[in-house]
Amino acid sequence: MVTPADHVRSAPGLALTVDVCDVATGLVRAVTAGGRGDVPPFDVPRWRRKLTRYLGPDEDRWDPRFRAYLHDPVRRTVWVRLTPQKLRTQDLSYEVSSTAVPRAG
Repeated sequence: MVTPADHVRSAPGLALTVDVCDVATGLVRAVTAGGRGDVPPFDVPRWRRKLTRYLGPDEDRWDPRFRAYLHDPVRRTVWVRLTPQKLRTQDLSYEVSSTAVPRAG
């Protein structure tokens, strides 16, 4: 079975977009990065530090999926690292009209 990590190894050109689109406020922003990807070894201590930072120190309170990443003996979990060669930001925000007619749902 070909995995996403296999695809990155064989064709390392990647693009990543992080965006937000809030029709209630008109906020529309995006950051796009393009570059080369690679698959570094999964670093359990580093992953634990990241999870602790965002989820707190008590692993028993974490979602079981996140705990499973730390204890995956087969190491199906991989990291993909993107080294950006291009970065682009866009702000397509707009002012929400107070006279807009709501759509029928």
